[in-house]
Amino acid sequence: MASLPQLFRRLLQRPGSLDITQFERVVADAARHTDRIGALDELPAPSLDDLPEFCAIMREAADRTLGLRPYDVQLTGMLALLAGHVAEMATGEGKTLSGAMAAAGYALSGKRVHVISVNDYLARRDAEWMGPLYEALGVSVGWIGQSSTREERREAYAKDVTYGSVSEIGFDVLRDRMVTSPADLVVPEPNVALIDEADSVLVDEARVPLVLAGAADPGTSVPSMAALVRQLVRGYHYEIDEQGRNVYLTPLGTDAVEEALGDDVNLYDTPEKVTEVNLALHAHALLTRDIDYIVRDGRVQLINPSRGRVALLQRWPDGLQAAVEAKEALPASETGEILDSITIQGLITRYPEKCGMTGTAVAVGEQLTEFYELQVAAISPNKPCVRTDEPDVLYATVTDRDMALAHKIVEVHATGRPILIGTLDVAESERLALTLRGRGIDCVVLNAKNDAEEASIIARAGERDAITVSTQMAGRGTDIRLGDGVAELGGLYVLGSGRHGSSRLDDQLRGRAGRQGDPGGSVFYVSLEDELITRYAPDERPPAADRDGVVRNRRGEHIVGHAQRVAEGANLEIHRNTWRYTRLLERQRAMVLERRDKVLQGDTAADALAEARPERWAELLETAGEEILHDAARQIVLYHLDAGWTRHMAFLTDLREGIHLRVLGRMNPLDEFHREAVTAYQRLLAEVEEESLAAFDDAEITADGFDLDRAGLQRPSATWTYMVQDNPFGTALERILKRVTDKSRGRS
Repeated sequence: MASLPQLFRRLLQRPGSLDITQFERVVADAARHTDRIGALDELPAPSLDDLPEFCAIMREAADRTLGLRPYDVQLTGMLALLAGHVAEMATGEGKTLSGAMAAAGYALSGKRVHVISVNDYLARRDAEWMGPLYEALGVSVGWIGQSSTREERREAYAKDVTYGSVSEIGFDVLRDRMVTSPADLVVPEPNVALIDEADSVLVDEARVPLVLAGAADPGTSVPSMAALVRQLVRGYHYEIDEQGRNVYLTPLGTDAVEEALGDDVNLYDTPEKVTEVNLALHAHALLTRDIDYIVRDGRVQLINPSRGRVALLQRWPDGLQAAVEAKEALPASETGEILDSITIQGLITRYPEKCGMTGTAVAVGEQLTEFYELQVAAISPNKPCVRTDEPDVLYATVTDRDMALAHKIVEVHATGRPILIGTLDVAESERLALTLRGRGIDCVVLNAKNDAEEASIIARAGERDAITVSTQMAGRGTDIRLGDGVAELGGLYVLGSGRHGSSRLDDQLRGRAGRQGDPGGSVFYVSLEDELITRYAPDERPPAADRDGVVRNRRGEHIVGHAQRVAEGANLEIHRNTWRYTRLLERQRAMVLERRDKVLQGDTAADALAEARPERWAELLETAGEEILHDAARQIVLYHLDAGWTRHMAFLTDLREGIHLRVLGRMNPLDEFHREAVTAYQRLLAEVEEESLAAFDDAEITADGFDLDRAGLQRPSATWTYMVQDNPFGTALERILKRVTDKSRGRS
C-alpha cells in the first residue's frame, strides 16, 4: 500500500504526466551501490537487468570521463527514457547527459540507437561531448551533418549510437529508397529513436515533408515579371485577403498587367502568363525578406520559424522559388520532379522504440500519446526554480510596445544585469538592435543570419552588461550560464517581444533564465496589433488603452490568451488532419518498400520475369549469362517500381488538392480520398508489372551487359533534398501554390 507521502506526491503530480515514483525508487536504491562502484579501478559492464547498479555505474562513469556527476533527477530522466517515455526536464537540468546514458543503455542491450536532434550543430556537439562516456562503456558513437560524405554517413550509421538532425536522417532514408545496388545502402534498419527537443520534432514539425527530387529542367525565372509587379499598388492594382494568405489582381490590376505585356494580350487566355504573374505577385506581396527568408551568398535561404535558423535545404516548389529569386535579382535554381517524400511523423514512426526529452512536453502530452503512443514523465528540477515571471505588459499599438520595450532594456541595462530579448523574426531583431544602438547601447544579435556563431553568443549571454537579441530561442538547444556577480543582480532577465503562436515556445524562452536554481526574471511585452491577435482573434473588440498606451483592462489579457489558444487549436487540427491523409500513404509506402527491398536484395525480379516469360528468359540465359540477366531484371523492375511510385504520389497530391470539394456532394472527403488511393495503389502494382514485362521483352541484354540509357530507363542525373510545409487545409504557401498550379493547369 502506498505511503502517505507517496499519495500526496501523486496528488500533486503534474496533470498529463506519468507517476515517476518507480523511477525515483530505483535511483534511491542505487545509493547502496555507490561506495562499492566508486572504489573499483575498472567499472563493471552495466546491465539493464539490475537497474539500481546500472544507475550507480552510469553515475560513476560520467563523473570519471566527463567530470559531470549526474544528479538524481538526471538518472530519473534516464530511466524514463529507457522505459520508452518522453522526459520533461527544465532547461539547464542536464538533458544531454541523461540522453547519452539512456542511449548507452539501449546500445548495451544490443539495439542500434539514433539520437535525433533539431540541428547539425547540436548533433556534432553532443556526440563529441559525450564521446568519452560512450568509449568508457564500450559503446561506439558517430554523428552526421549536412557536409558529411556518403562514406562518412555509412561509417556513422555503423556505430552503436548515431547522432544526427531529424532532416539529415530523413534525407538519408529517402536517398536509400532510390539505390539500385545493396552495396549503396547507407542507413541500417532502425531500432531506437531518442529524440532531443521532442516537442519541436514530434509536434511542431511533424507535418513537414522531407522531399527527394530528381533533376528535370533548368530553373526559369522571369525578371521582367518581377519588375512589372513591383510597379503595382496594393489596394489599387491588387488586394490581400484579411488573413494575409492570398493576393489577387483587381480589374484595374489586370488591365495594368495586360497593358504592360503589350501585343493585345488577354491575360486569362494565356495560362503560362497567369502562372508567371501569380508567382511574381505572391513573391512580391506575401513573402518578406528577413522574415520568410534571407539572401546570403547570392542565394535565397528560407528561415525555419520553429528553430530560428536558416533551413539550408528548404525551398519553395512549383516555381515560387524562382519567383522569389527573380524578385531579389538572383539566378534561378534548378527545378525537378518529386521522386519521394516522407513526413517527419512518418519517419519517426518507422522506429520500433521511441523516447524523447524536452523542457516542455506536458502541454502536448495528448498529442504525443495520440500520434506516437508516448507518455510524458515530468521530472522535477534538481533545485527549485526561483525565477520571477512577471505578468504581460500589454499595449494597444506596436509603436507604443516597441518604445516601452526599448525603455525597459535601457533601465535594466543600467544595473548591469544581463538581458535576453526574444523576438519573433529576423527583421524585428535587427530593428530592435538598431533602436538600441541609436540610444548608445551595444547588443549582440542571434538570428538566422549569424547562427554559425551561436555557441559563442550563448556563452556570453549571461555575463554582466550583456544584451542578446535573439529569434526563436526554443530551437537553440543550449542553456545560459551566469557570469560572476550576476546572481546578486537578479540573474538573467528575459524579455519577450510579443507572444508566440504556442505557449510552449513562450515557456521555453522564459526557461532560459533560472537554470539550476539560479535567480532570474521574465516578462512579455505584447501589442494588440501583433499578428497573433490580428490573425487568430480578429473579431475581438480591444479595450481602450490608458494615456501611457498600456492596456490594463483584464479584457486585453483575455484576448491575448484566447488568440494563443485558437492558434494552438488550429495547429493541432492541421496536424491531426495531415496525419489522417498521410498515414494511408505511409502504409502504401511501407508495402512498396518491402517489395523494393525483396527486389534489391534477392532474386524476386528474376523469378517473376522468368515465370512470366520463360522462353525469353531461357534464351537470354544462354546468350548473356545468369549474373548479367539477374542484374538486368533487378534494374528493370526497380526502375518501373520507382517511376510508378513517383506517379502515384503525384496523383495523390492532385487528388488531395481538390478532395475537399466532395463535401458538396454530401461525401466524406477523407473516405473518398482513401477509396481512390487504394484503387490507385492497386493500379500502380498492375502497371509496374505490365511495364516491367514490356521493357524486358524489348531490352537488349547481351554478354557485354545491359545499357539502361539505351533501354530508356534513365534515372535523374542528380538529386537533391528539401523541406516544405504540409497542410491539407492550406497554409499560406500552399494556398499560393494551389492557386498558381490551378491556373497553370487551366482549372481556373
